[in-house]
Amino acid sequence: MMQALFDVNLFTAYKIGVHQKMQISHLKFADDTLLLGKKSWANNRALWAALLLFENASGLKVNFHKSMLTGVNIGDSWLAKAASSLHCKVGRVPFVYLGLSVGGDARRLCFWDPVVYRIASRLSEWNSRFLSFGGRPILKKFVLSSLPIYALSFFIAPAGIISSIESLFNNFFFRGG
Repeated sequence: MMQALFDVNLFTAYKIGVHQKMQISHLKFADDTLLLGKKSWANNRALWAALLLFENASGLKVNFHKSMLTGVNIGDSWLAKAASSLHCKVGRVPFVYLGLSVGGDARRLCFWDPVVYRIASRLSEWNSRFLSFGGRPILKKFVLSSLPIYALSFFIAPAGIISSIESLFNNFFFRGG
């Protein structure tokens, strides 16, 4: 439906690129959808119509309580009115989509806090004192090291974050906690 709205010029997509501009109106993965467009009331109305048509055609319901409208360089008053008309809440940048922070600066250490927190919380569930010395490297290699790989495949981490992650791994391996 978003493609059809875009094709008949009822929805203006977001343009990216410098030399060859590409227009993106939506990204979809499983049950997560990211809709991208220019700030306009026409886009807002087209989006509302598409969501209602989707509900009627599929028999599924859009969860507007989980949905959010996020703007980049858009005034808070316009964003609040547009979100109200879509019956959703106003989101803020950065936000998380598919487990990654969108709109944050990967060069800043605070950007990586969720990744470090995920590793630390996983480690807090384990007590390596009860693991054999051979079991610790297996957990480290196959479970712990896989946690930051997804984020690292998209962003270059600062050296301080790599050191923090390695420190967590080493504390688990050598000290038992």
